[in-house]
Amino acid sequence: MLSSRELLAELVAFPTVSRDSNLGLIEFIRAYLAGLGVACELDYNAERSKANLFASIGPSDRGGVLLSGHSDVVPVAGQAWTLPPFELSECDGKLYGRGTADMKGFIACVLAAVPRFLAQPLRLPIHLAFSYDEEVGCLGVRTLLAELQRRPNKPVLCLIGEPTELKPVLGHKGKLAMRCHVRGAACHSAYAPLGVNAIEYAARLINRLGEIGQRLTAVEHQDARFEPPFSTVQTGLIQGGRALNIVPAECRFDFEVRALPGDDPQEVANELLDYAETQLLPQMHARSASSTIEFQPLSAYPGLVTCPQSEAAQLLAQLSGSQDFTTVAFGTEAGLFHEAGIATVICGPGSMEQGHKADEFVSCAQLAGCDAMLMRLADWLQGCA
Repeated sequence: MLSSRELLAELVAFPTVSRDSNLGLIEFIRAYLAGLGVACELDYNAERSKANLFASIGPSDRGGVLLSGHSDVVPVAGQAWTLPPFELSECDGKLYGRGTADMKGFIACVLAAVPRFLAQPLRLPIHLAFSYDEEVGCLGVRTLLAELQRRPNKPVLCLIGEPTELKPVLGHKGKLAMRCHVRGAACHSAYAPLGVNAIEYAARLINRLGEIGQRLTAVEHQDARFEPPFSTVQTGLIQGGRALNIVPAECRFDFEVRALPGDDPQEVANELLDYAETQLLPQMHARSASSTIEFQPLSAYPGLVTCPQSEAAQLLAQLSGSQDFTTVAFGTEAGLFHEAGIATVICGPGSMEQGHKADEFVSCAQLAGCDAMLMRLADWLQGCA
């Protein structure tokens, strides 16, 4: 029987950066579970280069509890690692490697707990779900959820093990990411008024986004459960122009809305689109009829707010030993599970303070704490009425 630390070493060794395949890791997990007598289902992407994994233990005639995590990690390129990112290293009670916190540490603990889940008959089943491409827009889990919706007994509760330092989390903001492509008309900069400067019109759109974001900070829009307590808007990337003496014909920028669960991020996009169509495009068309402003969705996922009095929240309090529910600033797949009718909470080892950084780590104490939490879950599942 492998420990969570031993399993984490195996998982970290697979460089499952989102742009690359996760099949090596998925096949390792499938073989590990098969060795314990647990069958798995794989759900592939269109190219069959990536897969979600789903497995169940216990009775099949009822819903049960789902343990969920994503298999992909963010890149290490350009980061100043002092330790090998795809090899587990231990120092001063910390386990280093890409994904140790986000979120292979949780997956390792789940796999280490499987023998305990198998040790006694479960009165409620436990389900395992490991997805691909969470880091680039929660892509893989959508097909997994579509499959679960077709089942007569889908899970009723979901625990997602994102790094929260094992604190019970009931909410996070949703996200909408979009790209805006402005096409104007080039000319020599000496005759700038004759052209349509795509960068300048993009700047006006970005300025409007800033105004919208400022409005969202008003007290009446705030929710003190979140930090910051309001929806945010920001432009993260911009590209345009070829030379200083050429009026730029093209400019594109990417922006995102991080929305409180009660806010619809699409409203921000709609307001920007209306501004583009009613204010900017008529001005651009007066100089060049071929000018355009186009918007392209990049990614989106919903926010999450789980009621503290719900069965899912109360189970999480029992497992974590705390009723001090909180929220996190980062996004997860939780909102998608919630929209699918599966009550969802978040709790896992490590901290996002270390996630996505060089020398990412999870402490040995956090890993042990997660092991203990899952043992309590096994006891609860075996004793459920």
